[in-house]
Amino acid sequence: MKKRKKSGDYFRRALRLIPGGVNSPVRAFGAVGGYPLFIEKGKGSRIYDVDGNAYIDYVLSWGPLILGHSRREVIAAIKQAAEKGASFGAPTPGEVMLAEMLTAAFPSMEQVRLVNSGTEATMSALRLARGYTKKDTIIKFEGCYHGHSDGLLVKAGSGAATFGVPTSAGVPGDYAKHTIVVPYNDIDALRSVIAGRHKQIAAVIIEPVCGNMGVVVPKPDFLAELRRITRKYGVMLIFDEVMTGFRLCFGGAQTLYGIDPDITCLGKIIGGGMPIGAYGAKKEIMAGVAPLGPVYQAGTLSGNPLAVACGLKTLQILRKLDYNTLNERCRRLCRGIDDLGIPGISTNSIGSMFTLFFNDGPVVNYAAAARSDVKKYARYFNALLNNGIYCAPSQFEANFLSFAHSDADIAETLKTVKKIITR
Repeated sequence: MKKRKKSGDYFRRALRLIPGGVNSPVRAFGAVGGYPLFIEKGKGSRIYDVDGNAYIDYVLSWGPLILGHSRREVIAAIKQAAEKGASFGAPTPGEVMLAEMLTAAFPSMEQVRLVNSGTEATMSALRLARGYTKKDTIIKFEGCYHGHSDGLLVKAGSGAATFGVPTSAGVPGDYAKHTIVVPYNDIDALRSVIAGRHKQIAAVIIEPVCGNMGVVVPKPDFLAELRRITRKYGVMLIFDEVMTGFRLCFGGAQTLYGIDPDITCLGKIIGGGMPIGAYGAKKEIMAGVAPLGPVYQAGTLSGNPLAVACGLKTLQILRKLDYNTLNERCRRLCRGIDDLGIPGISTNSIGSMFTLFFNDGPVVNYAAAARSDVKKYARYFNALLNNGIYCAPSQFEANFLSFAHSDADIAETLKTVKKIITR
């Protein structure tokens, strides 16, 4: 058992001043028990808490740190930018350079608008879709998370495809009713809804690969059929690639699966660990965004020079690296767990994203993920933590590898997982 007294002390202080002691709910360890780690620093594949404990990190700030912690060139780029000034509220050359790199990597985006978070990107993309189509209703998929804006904090009702019900206090029912929720990977439900209501539906928004109910991958042809149906009925398709953008490959899920969405949302990796987001589309669609068009969206810190410098350097390095090496390490980790042959567990993975479900599987949607044994996951998580491995503190989140993770890290992790699960 690792000693974490200082983390406990900080958490008690935080509880007096911050709701739940954290600035984002999943950090509170509510799903796994105990109190969160307070992190002092990170380097390579490891993080170090305030008590001096080291952990192999598979959270990686929830995905952005694909190069690992404190990459020397990235830190140098941040320092160089900071020496020039933290913020100007005016255009900078770096914004143009980052936009050039994003649009080159994602041909579906001819123009892009930088914002400050993934939530802001998806919120703005939906407003753009509604403004462009002059329709109000949207479709999302159960278990997909697109940030905490009102219209997206909804769950499915009692049917297979129903109007959304608010999942958060403060979300008006009259607002949530403009969101329809369908099961992920259920193309028949989607087809039925769009065919019957396409005159009211502005857009379908989806995580092309889900990471917010744990990792869940699309069935063969699911995304292609989704694209065909939305195009047939004049409904916009929004890919939320905040998590998958530059994670699965340099061009994200849409490149991997050969799909051209109408609007793309990005975040996480494009900031290299700094707060940033972006949304983009063809010029005709982006012409609707102020100051060119009537869809208003603004941000004092949008295109912040520190975030842009961090993201730009991350992508410049990433463009030269071999994703096959990274993805093979993830496959090896998941194969090693699967080969243990333990009943009641299964792994889902793609690229460098993975989830171990305490569930016989297959996990293909939220209903299947929800059958997982969260108490067993909590015990597994805490056992890993006590052995120096940090995974997502919730069964329903993705884990990630970085280019800083080594073969030795994978071997150590597999040894520890085997010891924990088979004892």
